[in-house]
Amino acid sequence: MVIGVLAVQGAFIEHEKVLDALGVSNFEIRQKKDLEQPMDGLILPGGESTVMGKLLKDLELFEPLKALIKGGLPVFGTCAGMILLADELSNDESRYFATLPVTVRRNAYGRQLGSFHTRAQMSGIGEIPMTFIRAPYVEQVHGAEVLATVDDNIVAVRYKNQLATAFHPELDDDLSVHKYFLSVCEKSVNY
Repeated sequence: MVIGVLAVQGAFIEHEKVLDALGVSNFEIRQKKDLEQPMDGLILPGGESTVMGKLLKDLELFEPLKALIKGGLPVFGTCAGMILLADELSNDESRYFATLPVTVRRNAYGRQLGSFHTRAQMSGIGEIPMTFIRAPYVEQVHGAEVLATVDDNIVAVRYKNQLATAFHPELDDDLSVHKYFLSVCEKSVNY
């Protein structure tokens, strides 16, 4: 199995370290030619969604990645990655891939001071640590499955081969969310 990690901005190295710890081959996606490598899944890391969206377009990665996601390539978006996948943002006019049927609120917990750490249940996994940094949350789902909530806010969802979390599992020692994503990839080898 090989996972591509979007590496134009944000916390991509932390995802790569988790994949390395799990013994999973991975490579960075920085330019269009990187998409020539075969991959069984894609990770969209946390970071600044506006900057990522601009870089994706400037580097001509946006349309090819959107086509892969729409075609069924398993994708895991954390924080800004969730924003990139969302089909609607309640407090921003921007739209990016718009492949995940949810409405997301950007910076829902406030700025950096609104960052926090907790433990909560995630469907199919159990109780896990959750680190939120300037995090969004899902205000509405339009067909996606809710996997986790914190204080009545939806913080993890799945829709077909798309997984998105408002928190950063790559910043905690618990590897179970990445294992969950890899199981999605394994079931979708012929997406």
